[in-house]
Amino acid sequence: MTLSGRLVAGSIALLAGAMTIMVGASEVSLRRDMERALARSLETEARIVASALPADSMQWGRAVRRLAGSGGHRITVIDTTGRVRADNEVSDATLPFVENHRTRPEVQAALAGPDGTAVRHSVTVGQDLLYVAVRGGPGIIRVAAPYAPVQDTLDRVRRAVVWAAVLALLAGSVVALIASRSITGPLRRITVAARAIAGGREPILPDTGIPDVNALVLALREMHQELTARFDAVRGERARIAAVVESMLEGVIAADTRGTVVLANTAARRLLGYPPDAPLPGIDELFRAKAAREVVSDVRAGESVTGREVELEGRTILASARPLPEGGAVLVLHDLTEVRRLQVMRRDFVANVSHELKTPLTSISGYAETLIADRPDTEVAERFLQIILNNARRMQRLVDGLLDLSRVESGHWQPAPERLDVATVAREAWDGLGDRVAERGGELRLDVAPDSATVVTDADALRQVLTNFLDNALRYSPTGAPVTVTVRRQDQGTTVSVQDRGPGIPAEHLSRIFERFYRADPSRSRDEGGTGLGLAIVKHLVEAQGGRVWAVSRIGEGTTVNAWIPDSTLGGEGRAVG
Repeated sequence: MTLSGRLVAGSIALLAGAMTIMVGASEVSLRRDMERALARSLETEARIVASALPADSMQWGRAVRRLAGSGGHRITVIDTTGRVRADNEVSDATLPFVENHRTRPEVQAALAGPDGTAVRHSVTVGQDLLYVAVRGGPGIIRVAAPYAPVQDTLDRVRRAVVWAAVLALLAGSVVALIASRSITGPLRRITVAARAIAGGREPILPDTGIPDVNALVLALREMHQELTARFDAVRGERARIAAVVESMLEGVIAADTRGTVVLANTAARRLLGYPPDAPLPGIDELFRAKAAREVVSDVRAGESVTGREVELEGRTILASARPLPEGGAVLVLHDLTEVRRLQVMRRDFVANVSHELKTPLTSISGYAETLIADRPDTEVAERFLQIILNNARRMQRLVDGLLDLSRVESGHWQPAPERLDVATVAREAWDGLGDRVAERGGELRLDVAPDSATVVTDADALRQVLTNFLDNALRYSPTGAPVTVTVRRQDQGTTVSVQDRGPGIPAEHLSRIFERFYRADPSRSRDEGGTGLGLAIVKHLVEAQGGRVWAVSRIGEGTTVNAWIPDSTLGGEGRAVG
C-alpha cells in the first residue's frame, strides 16, 4: 500500500477508533449521569418515606402503597435482619413468605454505610430496576424505579451519536484523501530527515514549495539545532553533577515522588551496606532504624530535616533531608562515628591524664608538707624523700610516654629500617629491665625460627616494642616464671610474640588493652608503676610501619602479645621514641 493509501486508511481507522471511543464514552458518561440523577431522586424519596412511616408497624404496608402512589416506584421496608416488613408490590398476606433481603447488594451497602445502590432484574415485578437503599425507620428503606426509561434514552442517544460519527468519518476520509495527495511526497523527505536527527546525524531538510510544509521544515531544523545544544549541555551538566556527588564524603540519596531511589552515591551505599551495583529498595524501606525512618517520613510529608543524629548500621549519622520542588526528596548522610569516637577519646584522655597525675602529685605534696612541718629524723626523711622521688619519676615517665605517643600519632616520626637480629634485641631489652628481672626472677626463653632470625625494621622501635612486652610479662607473671619470646615468619612478614604465665586477661578486655590508659587490672598496674601508655605506644610504632598488634589470652594460663612487622617498611630518616 502506498503512503497516500496508508495515510487515508490510517486516518479512517483513527477516526473510526475515535468515534467508537466517543460513542462508548458518551454512553458510559450518560448512563452514569442518568443513574446518578435517578439514584439521587430515589434517595430523596427513600428518606421522605423513612420520615413518613407511622410508628405502628401494622400500618407500614398501607403507608408505602400510599406513598408510592402511581409513580411506578417500588418501596420496600427492611429491618436490620433482612426481613421485609412492607412492600407496595407485595400484599401483607404474602410478606412472611418473601425471601430474606439481607444478601441484596444495596442492603449490604446500606447496612455498612449510609446508603447503597444496585441495578438488577427483579423477579417480583419482572423487569430491571435501579435500587437505592438508605438507613432509616426500622432499618433500611429501599426505593426502586424501572430501569427501562434510562435504557431507552441511552438507545436513542447511541443511534444519534453513531449517525453523527458515520458522517464525521466520511467527511474526515475525504479530507484525509485530499491532504495526503498534497503532502505525501514532502513528508517522505521530511521523514528521512527526522530519522537522521533521531540517529544523531546531520539531516538533509527539503524545500517542498509548500509554505505550510516549509514552515514545518524550518521548525524541524531549528528544533534539531536547539536539541543538539541542549543535549550537549545536559550531558555535560549531568556528568559534572554526577562527578561532584560521587566524590562527596557524605552519603547522598535522591528519590522521586513514588519513593523510588534514583540516585545513591558510593558513600551512601557504603553507609547502608549495599554493593555499588546492587539494586536498592524504595526510600520508605531503605532504613531499618526507627529514627532514620522518621527522617524519611518527615521529608516525604514535605518537611525539611536539618542535622538530626540517627544510629544507622551501628554508626552515628547526621542526617539532613529536603523535599524537592517537583516532588521527591534528597537525603544527605554525614558519618559522625569517627568524630564521636575521637570526642570520647579526648574526654577519656583528659580524665585519665588528670587522674594519673593527681595520685603522685598528692603523694609528693603530702610528704613534702610533712617534711616541712614535722622535720622528721634522717631515716624517716630519707624514706619520705625516696617516695617523693619515685612519684616524681612516675610523673616523668607519664609525661615522656605522652610525648612519645603524641610524636608517633602526629606523623612526625618515621622509621629508619635496618636488618636486626631479633634474639639480640630481645636480650638487650631483657637486660635493660634489670631491676624488674631481679625483683621477679625468672628467665628469658627464645624460640626463633631459622628463617626468622633477622627482621628489617627500626632498631629503637623494635627495642621499645620488646621492652614494653617483656615489662608487662614480668609485671603480671608469678615470681620466677619464665617469659618466652617467639619469632616466626607469617604472611610476608615477621611476627614477634611474648608469652607470660600470668592470670590471663578476660576476653572482654583483650580488644582494648592497646588503648591509652586502659588497664584490665587498674589497681595492680598502678601499684607496679605502669603508666598505661606502653602498649598504646607499641601499637602506634608497629602500625606506623604497616604492621599490626593483637593479644591472645587464657584465664589462668597466661597472655601472649604479638606484633607483626611486614617485610617492607617505610623508609626515611627517623628515630624511635622512648
